[in-house]
Amino acid sequence: MSKRKISIEDIARRAGVSHSTVSRALRDNSLISPQVREEIKKIAREMNYVPNAVAQSLQNKRTNTIGVVVTSIADPFFAEVVEGIEQVARAAGLSVLLSTSHRDFEQEVAAIDSFHRRRVDGILVADSRISKHHTQQLAQIAVPIVFLNSQTQEQPEMFHFVAIDDCLGARLAVEHLLSLGHTSIGYLGVGDRSRSNQLRLEGYRMTLSEAGLSPKTDWVAMSDEEYGRTNDVAIGQQLLPTLFNNGVTGIFCYNDMVAVGAMLACQELGISVPQDLSLVGFDGIALSRYVTPPLTTVCQPMLELGRSAMQMLLDVLQEKSVENLVLSPFLVKRGSTTEPIING
Repeated sequence: MSKRKISIEDIARRAGVSHSTVSRALRDNSLISPQVREEIKKIAREMNYVPNAVAQSLQNKRTNTIGVVVTSIADPFFAEVVEGIEQVARAAGLSVLLSTSHRDFEQEVAAIDSFHRRRVDGILVADSRISKHHTQQLAQIAVPIVFLNSQTQEQPEMFHFVAIDDCLGARLAVEHLLSLGHTSIGYLGVGDRSRSNQLRLEGYRMTLSEAGLSPKTDWVAMSDEEYGRTNDVAIGQQLLPTLFNNGVTGIFCYNDMVAVGAMLACQELGISVPQDLSLVGFDGIALSRYVTPPLTTVCQPMLELGRSAMQMLLDVLQEKSVENLVLSPFLVKRGSTTEPIING
């Protein structure tokens, strides 16, 4: 396991001075007395401090811009995440540039490279497909990067991240359906091998198992789009009929857009939600409040996700100590779930 780099904050704690005093001393700022400068430099040498070349160059060459890569601007989830990013960036005097990856690794790397060439001060990447196996490919990009909800199992250690606890979110959804009396619960997911899909499926299976239930194979419906997703609403529409015909009374959907697609299929087939079938989404996008019936969903704190990631990037730029962050989702109960109808 790689050793954590010594930061300016670490030196400040050892020296008993402020972060800004250390920063000025290491740059030979005349506001700091020669004696204090020398003492701080001595401590830095003893702690094997290695200056951050990117941070140093930014002292004088900042463009005051941040690059943000999202999968699609059509996904309402990212509207709130980007709003959170902009709130913090705006307060720091930074402008935000936006690019899309469409869940494609090559397009994601191309967007990062484009931002690098435009000399942005830092980059935020949502739903990244970059793993530690691609570290060498990105080594030449000397720009701080923070991931939001990375979709690879083995994220590069050189980058920081903010993520949602997907497994907990799945547990909240399934426990809610169990509490209503459902015992035949399905999972309607996507098939793009994303980390969030795998963790939500894992959380679904684990929660059912802990309740003494063994989910049947045909209670899980996954899109066959193995490496990409075109339209989450269409996925919900296409997979709902088969899942319903397999006897489930409640369904946990991968996200709210998939759940909206499932609702549309129910309308087409004359299936009443929630009387005939209870549906739970994931994300908590604004649309989930306005569909009929309003969607019970596991909410991600989207604004907080964006704000936290942007603040983390600012801290990295200022060479402060940074800890990766996992946020907890929460359940919002609405009209799309109720007790199952017991026949007989």
